[in-house]
Amino acid sequence: MDSTATGPELAASHDDEEAAPLVSGAGDGRCGAGDGRRGAGTASQTRDLHLLSLAFFFVFLAYHAAQNLQSTVNTDGNLGSISLGLLYTSFTAFSVVGSPVVRAMGSRRALVLGTSGYLLFIAANLAPSWYTMVPASLYLGFTASIIWVGQGTYLTSAALSHARDNNLPDGPTLGSFNGEFWGVFASTQVIGNLISLALLRNGKDGGSVTGKNLLFVVFLGCMIIGIVLMCLLSKRDEKRDNASTHSSFGSMLKYIVAPLKDRRMILLIPLIAYSGLQQAFVWAVFTKSIVTPVLGISGVGGAMAIYGASDVVCSLVAGRFTSGLHSATFIVSVGAIVQAVVLFWLLLFYSPMEGLLGAAIPLFIGALWGVGDGVLNTQLSALLGLLFEDVKEAAFAQLKVWQSGAIAVIFFLSPSITLQAMLILMATSLVISFGLFLLLTLVVEKPSSIRA
Repeated sequence: MDSTATGPELAASHDDEEAAPLVSGAGDGRCGAGDGRRGAGTASQTRDLHLLSLAFFFVFLAYHAAQNLQSTVNTDGNLGSISLGLLYTSFTAFSVVGSPVVRAMGSRRALVLGTSGYLLFIAANLAPSWYTMVPASLYLGFTASIIWVGQGTYLTSAALSHARDNNLPDGPTLGSFNGEFWGVFASTQVIGNLISLALLRNGKDGGSVTGKNLLFVVFLGCMIIGIVLMCLLSKRDEKRDNASTHSSFGSMLKYIVAPLKDRRMILLIPLIAYSGLQQAFVWAVFTKSIVTPVLGISGVGGAMAIYGASDVVCSLVAGRFTSGLHSATFIVSVGAIVQAVVLFWLLLFYSPMEGLLGAAIPLFIGALWGVGDGVLNTQLSALLGLLFEDVKEAAFAQLKVWQSGAIAVIFFLSPSITLQAMLILMATSLVISFGLFLLLTLVVEKPSSIRA
């Protein structure tokens, strides 16, 4: 799962909860507007929630599956891996400009513009070359920074409007809206990879060039459906629903870097970076060096579908049991131990095998890796919301920057180092980041005062 995506929504949720008295007051003043008017507003907001969720479903079922295949279908000069490295480098560089672009355009227009980068990336895969993939990847990095700010802004605005019109508390309403969106979004890793499995099923070479092109044409159609759904979204009054503003780019940049002065963030950054490393590892290394030699390119879709399903289940379970720093520490420890076992087993004992057992091993590894990814995604988002209450948006901006930068590192390194060297890098990063995370729990003097 593209785990760099959850931060803005949680940040917006907590910020809006803190502003609840003002919002509730506004809502109370509207109570006399009449049930018919309120019902119409409710229908519009829930309609927009469904449309936004479905639009992201179609866009990202195509993108996630295409991303998983890059290191195996675009192998000429390691074009696929390098393109993704450039993509996430661009995403990292443009992370600070997403917010002013969305404020200038409005979230609905920003969502449509953001989708255009994903459309261009899929289209470039129909004629993959350095002249098509590199520009498309750089442009997608820019538009990705826009679409995720736009998504968080739009979804929060719709949820707050729904709460006002129905005289509901902000917190549960935001939770309900975000729950539906992320539930639908999480399924993209499963559905998109099953489509890949169905269309690239002809042997270990992944089928003919025609079969691969057919797959990307289908993905292109999904992208177009997603864009059409984005265009059907209602225009929202975001100025009233969003209190976080910055008078200039300089003040916004100063706000974003503020958490770096906090030693808790310094201790957490290595785990944030590792969360990006482990995501890129499964996309760039696991699919190419572990799945493809045994199952072929056609097996990448099935293995990643299992990975995605495990990720979804563990995200939901981990989120349900998160109540504070102590529970988050325990859950992160479980995920870290699971991924450590996988890494050390791959490093010391793994070799490709024939037969049914050999085919099952990559699938089992994918399921275990999904456990760790689901745990890290949910717990990092929860921890940032718990520990950085006064600078939530800035803390989640740090999440995007360090995750995207780490992902880029793996995509650039994977073509030039061996699997053994990559496993050593991953294991070392896990040990260091987990050790500093445990130190963080000691630095926080009163963990009992932190509440989810």
